Amino acid sequence: MEQLQKINEAASYINDKISVKPRVALILGSGLGDLANEIEQAIQIPYEDIPHFPVSTVEGHAGQLVIGELNGQNVVAMQGRFHYYEGYSMQDVVFPVYVMKQLGAELLVVTNACGGMNRSFAAGDLMLITDHINFTGDNPLIGRNHADLGPRFPDMSQAYTPELVQFAETVAADLNIQVQKGVYAGISGPTYMTPAELTMLANLGGDAVGMSTVPEVIVASHCGLKVLGISCVTDMAIGSELEPLTHEQVVAVANQTKPKFIQLVKELVKRVELT
Repeated sequence: MEQLQKINEAASYINDKISVKPRVALILGSGLGDLANEIEQAIQIPYEDIPHFPVSTVEGHAGQLVIGELNGQNVVAMQGRFHYYEGYSMQDVVFPVYVMKQLGAELLVVTNACGGMNRSFAAGDLMLITDHINFTGDNPLIGRNHADLGPRFPDMSQAYTPELVQFAETVAADLNIQVQKGVYAGISGPTYMTPAELTMLANLGGDAVGMSTVPEVIVASHCGLKVLGISCVTDMAIGSELEPLTHEQVVAVANQTKPKFIQLVKELVKRVELT
């Protein structure tokens, strides 16, 4: 079945269950899914019920789409995302982004947990993503291009909408939430990186490293969504000072950071102006 037909069938299934047009799409990463619980008049749709949707298998990811109102804005939130390392194709990983665009989304707010490679960062920081480096070894747009979705060769010069980065800085300052800015290096996972690999990525310009986000943002650029990316720095990933790390530690720090993260995203959603 053609990708476009699958997207249309999934969007049609969801549209039959909702009465609002979501304008903001949210992808909620590890330990950050609780934000979806703040959505009012929420319709919750398990991923396994949606035609052609993959199913999230990672601890800390609830695995459902939540549509409703957040601070006066109609939103659609992915409570749990899909990862390349789970064995999905890149096309499966990004499928929900196209579906959320089809539902009416104009802005994608994408979040993740990441390791901080910039020595000025600290565990628990929030980082506004200004750019990324694709080290996954793949690209979700390889293969046939559907002109109805976007151009064959999408521009990536402003993949993370600069005006939204500035806007998020202003909102964070108003809330007295300190934020960092930086470049997100996307890797395939599922292993955490070796000291030498982290040193390489830092030397190449990466400020943070993680196993998600890059595919979704590539596709968001492809289909014309504005993008705001926010990373939660859950651990420091300095190659020369690397200590052993577990997923449980990552989730624990994400949970500690959750209150200010939720506060920031809710205020961003409330104040963002869409055309």
